[in-house]
Amino acid sequence: MPNGALPDTRVLVDRARTALERCGATHLPEPVGAPGRARTPITGQDLFPVEFDTPASAEEAVSAASHAFTSTWRDTPAPERGRLVHRLGELLREHKEDLADLVTIEAGKIRSEALGEVQEMIDICDFAVGLSRQLYGRTMPSERPGHRLMETWHPLGVVGVITAFNFPVAVWSWNTCVALVCGDTVVWKPSELTSLTALGCHGLLMRAAADVGAPADVHRVVLGGAEVGGVLVDEARVALVSATGSTAMGRAVAPKVAARMGRYLLELGGNNAAVVTPSADLNLVVRGSVFAAAGTAGQRCTTLRRLIVHEDVVDQVCERVVDAYGRLKERVGDPFEGSTLVGPLVGERGHEAMRGALERARADGGQVLVGGGRRLEKEAEEAFYVEPAVVRMPSQSEVVQEETFAPILYVLSYRTLEEAVELHNGVPQGLSSAIFTQDQAEAERFLSAAGSDCGIVNVNIGTSGAEIGGAFGGEKDTGGGRESGSDSWKAYMRRATNTVNYGGELPLAQGVEFL
Repeated sequence: MPNGALPDTRVLVDRARTALERCGATHLPEPVGAPGRARTPITGQDLFPVEFDTPASAEEAVSAASHAFTSTWRDTPAPERGRLVHRLGELLREHKEDLADLVTIEAGKIRSEALGEVQEMIDICDFAVGLSRQLYGRTMPSERPGHRLMETWHPLGVVGVITAFNFPVAVWSWNTCVALVCGDTVVWKPSELTSLTALGCHGLLMRAAADVGAPADVHRVVLGGAEVGGVLVDEARVALVSATGSTAMGRAVAPKVAARMGRYLLELGGNNAAVVTPSADLNLVVRGSVFAAAGTAGQRCTTLRRLIVHEDVVDQVCERVVDAYGRLKERVGDPFEGSTLVGPLVGERGHEAMRGALERARADGGQVLVGGGRRLEKEAEEAFYVEPAVVRMPSQSEVVQEETFAPILYVLSYRTLEEAVELHNGVPQGLSSAIFTQDQAEAERFLSAAGSDCGIVNVNIGTSGAEIGGAFGGEKDTGGGRESGSDSWKAYMRRATNTVNYGGELPLAQGVEFL
């Protein structure tokens, strides 16, 4: 049961090694560079050394991926490129448990969430394979007789993918599977906190490449910190940098890539809210809010951080949510345990941020209704398990407008829907949003241009748990990027507008006369 004994770190070491071997990671050449360490937030202990890359070895990875792009991959027919991703999907199905083990060990996700993240990878493989036969251009009517006007899409080049710890494999797959079928090659810099999951994914992709005869250098992984990621940001041969992380990281990356006329796709911070109207089904509100706010220990970019509730039902909603949280705090613990619902924070920084935010909220007149304490400190002093917290706030103060990457849910009240929308939009971030209502007019107003200003707008579901078929991303300080489904593939390709003259004459556009 949760709140009991945690697994021995040596057991986790053996489990991680077994998963890596089964994924094929042990057959990879060791990167050379400064040594790092793989760590697990489950016990707060190091697992074993991992060799990090240097800027020089990261440059070599870019060179190899660039050569694979120009020599082979960009000219490989898209359906043939889809065979690589199809094979990867098969291997992910075969090794779903192994990769989920690595996700839980390194990111601390509970078992169902870790398995769900790998399922998300499988789903994007299916999507990308279908996409490999649907990279459509358009034919448009020409104003000139005997001419055809059309557009074609071509591979972009090397795509640099920089990912965060909280979704250590899914976000990589969103980018990589789509980029590969688009004809790009990929260099991946994962979070230094999740090197093992990256090695596991890379091992499976290399097995897939060998099975279908694709060049091995269509994908390279480079391990390390900001200095390694900086190579992808600064390197002119990296045509697109897709970076997931904090808004501060995005503000550093964007101008550097733009200065060299490169492309960037940013998925940054979120400060997501749900509006609860008087007509809302409170059963949906409680279930949707608790998962969205406390899932992944509050460490999702789509985590619900603000609950904006009509004054007629705010007391009732608070009572029901607090009751659910009271039961939830007894299910904090070992993420491998099937009954656990909240695993550890990834590290001490998250715990300190949570403590500081709660202190500031109290100073601003907030009342902590439940949670906020630390669990299992005696069992694992260097691991950070916390009780998800609910805080009733009198206003949307400065601390509420900031994203704290921990399980804190602020509750605010409103009188009119216009006031609710103003509160909702009154933060710098713009990723995910929701409204709970049985009133169709209220739902439509929230979905309209005058409603939520986020990239994801939901009705009667929470803010987290996006499907891969829809484009994922947000506005404002969230960065404006779109990944995964819909037409997000266009970010990974370049467009050419073509005019074909088959008529034998040469009329100029707009009726221009010349010679």
